[in-house]
Amino acid sequence: MKLDKSKILVTGADGFIGSHLTEALLKDGHEVRALALYNSFGSWGWLDSLEPALEDGLDVFMGDVRDPNGMREAVRGCDVVVHLAALIAIPYSYHSPDAYVQTNVSGTLNLLQAARDLGVKRFIHTSTSEVYGTAQFVPITEQHPLHAQSPYAATKIAADQLALSFHAAFDTPVSVVRPFNTFGPRQSARAVIPTVITQIAAGAESIRLGALTPTRDFSFVSDTVEGMLAVAGSDACLGRTVNLGSGFEISIGDLAELIAEVMDARPDITCERERLRPENSEVERLLADNSLVRELTGWSPAYIGRKGLTRGLAETARWFRNPTNLAGYKTNIYNL
Repeated sequence: MKLDKSKILVTGADGFIGSHLTEALLKDGHEVRALALYNSFGSWGWLDSLEPALEDGLDVFMGDVRDPNGMREAVRGCDVVVHLAALIAIPYSYHSPDAYVQTNVSGTLNLLQAARDLGVKRFIHTSTSEVYGTAQFVPITEQHPLHAQSPYAATKIAADQLALSFHAAFDTPVSVVRPFNTFGPRQSARAVIPTVITQIAAGAESIRLGALTPTRDFSFVSDTVEGMLAVAGSDACLGRTVNLGSGFEISIGDLAELIAEVMDARPDITCERERLRPENSEVERLLADNSLVRELTGWSPAYIGRKGLTRGLAETARWFRNPTNLAGYKTNIYNL
């Protein structure tokens, strides 16, 4: 299926990856309905920072995925749904797991029901590498066992399986994309890379982090967006789950040192107890095998290995160092 002349609903369009995806679609000339979380401030999140020239193709729909009637109206008239809206902060899922079930599971079900009833041509559901838990083998393929080590991961497994069940039971044209750790401009400071960058940019001499030994596979946001678009346009991905990752891993401690090097800083890097996950909840290792998505779509990441990671970190740090952008972050608190 080609995405040309399709009307595309992006849920979570006001967030980090969603805003980058929306921006890419608008630049390619697509008509986009962008679902932003309703709020009394009238804020469109990161969509408020889009270039005015892009707004002609943008239809912002304020709503909440937990509302089935609202989601039916959001989906109505759209050919493609790219579903990113979710609660994603792992520490907060320990605090408020009910909210994660309502948003990540029930919210996904609401969209799937609407997509099925209204006959959408493609439904792209966004998963997460956290569903694998600590790697039992590397690189992690899509056949790796699912092992939820946090309430967040458990709700994402449930949502993934709901999406795939709609394809099996009702032939809903579902594909599941499973990004590993995406980073880049606009990311929340609850994630490790913005946490380090914002602290350094604010002049901190000591960088406070959680566990330093776990490894992660980091993907620059433009790679994740291009991967999602490749899957959306691929008939071969229907009913399938595909990893989106760089195929390179680095420990959190080494990552922090690399960021400091990129930003020409020499802070002390410390492990703060408050930021640690419960012992059995920490995911110790993640490393993607992206061969399946490359085979099915031809997509491959542009930011590869340590060199690619360094290039992405430099672009991200440059954005955060803009005083206007940095002012939107509270660098002196621990973001759940």
